[in-house]
Amino acid sequence: MKTYYLAIDIGASSGRHILGWIENGKMELQEIYRFPNGMIEQDGHLVWDTDALFREIVAGIGKCRELDMIPKYIGLDTWGVDYVLLDENGALTGPAYGYRDARNDGMDLEVYRKISETELYKRTGLQKLKFNTVYQLMADLRKEPERLQKAESILMIPDYFNYLLTGRKCMEYTAASTTQLMDPVRKDWDRELIRTLGYPEEIFGGIRLPGTILGPLQDSVRNAVGFDAEVILTASHDTGSAVAAVPSNEDTVYISSGTWSLMGVERMQADCSEKSRLLNFTNEGGYEYRFRYLKNIMGLWMIQSIRKELREQGTDLSYDELCKGAAKETIRSIVPCNDDRFTMPQSMIREIQTCLRESGQEIPEDPYALAAVVYNSLAVCYKETVEGLEEITGKKYDHINVVGGGSNAAYLNQVTANITGRTVYAGPGEATAIGNLAVQMIRNGELKDLSEARECIFRSFGIREFRPEAG
Repeated sequence: MKTYYLAIDIGASSGRHILGWIENGKMELQEIYRFPNGMIEQDGHLVWDTDALFREIVAGIGKCRELDMIPKYIGLDTWGVDYVLLDENGALTGPAYGYRDARNDGMDLEVYRKISETELYKRTGLQKLKFNTVYQLMADLRKEPERLQKAESILMIPDYFNYLLTGRKCMEYTAASTTQLMDPVRKDWDRELIRTLGYPEEIFGGIRLPGTILGPLQDSVRNAVGFDAEVILTASHDTGSAVAAVPSNEDTVYISSGTWSLMGVERMQADCSEKSRLLNFTNEGGYEYRFRYLKNIMGLWMIQSIRKELREQGTDLSYDELCKGAAKETIRSIVPCNDDRFTMPQSMIREIQTCLRESGQEIPEDPYALAAVVYNSLAVCYKETVEGLEEITGKKYDHINVVGGGSNAAYLNQVTANITGRTVYAGPGEATAIGNLAVQMIRNGELKDLSEARECIFRSFGIREFRPEAG
C-alpha cells in the first residue's frame, strides 16, 4: 500500500499542494491544488493576506479526501524573513507585513546605531538585505512599538500556518535562520544581540529541526478536511527545501531559481569572515544543520514584473514565449539586477530603460529585448557569484545545478552556461515541493538519508544539460 505525503509549497506569487509517494524506486508527484498569492495593499502598506492564504491551505488539504489519497504527513514551506506577532491569546497584534513594504527603508541605519554592520555579520553570518527580519523588527520598534508590546510570541510565516494547523507554536530552524538574529555556531537565538537591539527576548521561542513531528491537525481543521494527518516540520524556508532537492551528492554550485535566484554551495560550517561579508554571501540554515552558503540575486522577479505590466497594456505573453523570443534577440545590454531600484519600482520596464539610458547602453523597446536584457544580466550576476564562491572556498566548480521554476527557462540556462563557462544541469522544476517531500520521506524511513533522497530525485526527474557554446 502506498504511503502518501503532502507538500504545501507557498511562494511569493503562487501556492500549490503536491502529493508525493515512492513507486518502483522513484518519487512520483501529483499536483492537486494551486492558488495565486501576492502582497496586497492595506492602509498604505504591502501585507500578506494570511487569512486568505490559510483558507487556501485548508481547501487544498481537503482535495486529498476527494481524491481518496490521504497523506500520512503534511509539510509546509514558504518564503523567509517575514513574520507575525501574536498576543497571549494567539491573535495577531497587527498585519503580516511583506518584505517589499517601504516601512523597512532606513531601518538598517537604525540597527547600526546599536551594532555595526561589520559586527552584525560577524555574529550572524547573514547577507545584508534591507528587509531581513532584524530590520523589520526595528520598524516595529520605531514606528509601531505597540505591536511588540502586545506580543507574546513571534512566528515566521510557515510557523504561523503550522500553528493554525495544529495549535502548536515553534520556530523551524531553516526559517529562523533568515532572521539575522541567530548564532550560526550555537544554532540558536543570539539573545545578547536581541537584547542589544531592544527587541523583547521572551517572544523568541524554541527552535526545532526539519523532520520534527509537530502533531496532528487540530479539531477545526480535521473536521474541515475530513481526515487526520501528522504535520511535520520540513525545511520550511522554501530555499532550504529546494536545496535539499538538488539532484547531486557532489560538491556543486546550485541556483534555486524563482522569484529570487539563490546561488551558492552547501557547507558544514558558517563563514562569518570579513571577506565573506564584503563578497555579500550569507549563511542560512539547511537540512541537518548544513549551511546554505549563498547569495540572494534578484531572480525572475524582474521578468514577472515585466510580464504583469505587458498584460496590463494588453500584451499577454507567457513566460515560455518571452524566453523563446529573448533567444532570438542580439541585444547585450546589462543592468545590475541586485540594485535596490529594481526591488519595487513603479514600472519595471521604465526602470530598466532608465538604467540603461544612464549607462549609455542600447535600450530595449520590445518585450523580447527586455527579457533578453534581464536574462543576460542574471547570467552576469551568476558568473560573478560563482567566481566569488571559488575565491572564498578555494575550489573550482565546473558545473551549476539549477533547480526550481527557473530551470524551465532554456534560454536563461544556455546564456548562464555561455557567460559562466560552466555546464548547467537544469531540473527538477518543482524542487521546493520535492525537497519538502524528501524530508518527510526520510522521517518516515522510506528514504534512508539526504544522500539517498538526492539519488532518488536524480532518477525520478528529467535533468537537462546545457554546455557552453563556442563564440
